[in-house]
Amino acid sequence: MAFISKKRKVVNAKVDANKVYSLKDASALVKSLTTCKFDASVDLHVRLGVDPKKADQAIRGTVNLPHGTGKTKRVLVLCTPDKEAEAKAAGADFVGLDEFVAKIEGGWVDIDVIIATPAVMPKIGRLGKVLGPRNLMPNPKTGTVTNDVANAINDVKGGKIAFKVDKVGIIHASIGRISFSPEKIAENSQELINAILRAKPATAKGTYVRGVSMASSMSPGITVDAKAFIH
Repeated sequence: MAFISKKRKVVNAKVDANKVYSLKDASALVKSLTTCKFDASVDLHVRLGVDPKKADQAIRGTVNLPHGTGKTKRVLVLCTPDKEAEAKAAGADFVGLDEFVAKIEGGWVDIDVIIATPAVMPKIGRLGKVLGPRNLMPNPKTGTVTNDVANAINDVKGGKIAFKVDKVGIIHASIGRISFSPEKIAENSQELINAILRAKPATAKGTYVRGVSMASSMSPGITVDAKAFIH
């Protein structure tokens, strides 16, 4: 049986496992559950009634969180030389092509987002095995394959996040930090859920949003009222 510290027992006691919380109440409660000394991430987990094995139900998309993520994202832009100055001026942390392709092939993934221009995609296609499992592979659907690299960088730095359903039908996304106010946590969460609702495929049958939970780093999960999001 796993050992549970006294501190964790106190935290666990604050959450009623049999209760379904409103998004507002969950956003306030999650702040009181975090005992770590760093500014922990607040994550939302949304279980959907889709079959991710079907191409038209493999939900993915992007959303601009109104209050950002609270994290400064490290952006790599893979592009041709004529786009490098634009990328650097827009605030990219790393810019180039061949040297970074080689570094990634060697296992380097110390980045949060990769933006690529269409012209270089043939060169980076082979990086899928490294980048795919980490959700770092550039994709036109998430706005990370584009010739407008400056706008893409501004979006990412400003709080744009990508979301994708996993193989069991759940979307996991960081929607802020524990230092955010409950109102900001709730508003960011609602914006993500709105984007997921807009992405509902016509072929999805039955209940679309089947479950929602919120948690911070190392905290117990809080069950959020999913019925409030059923349209």
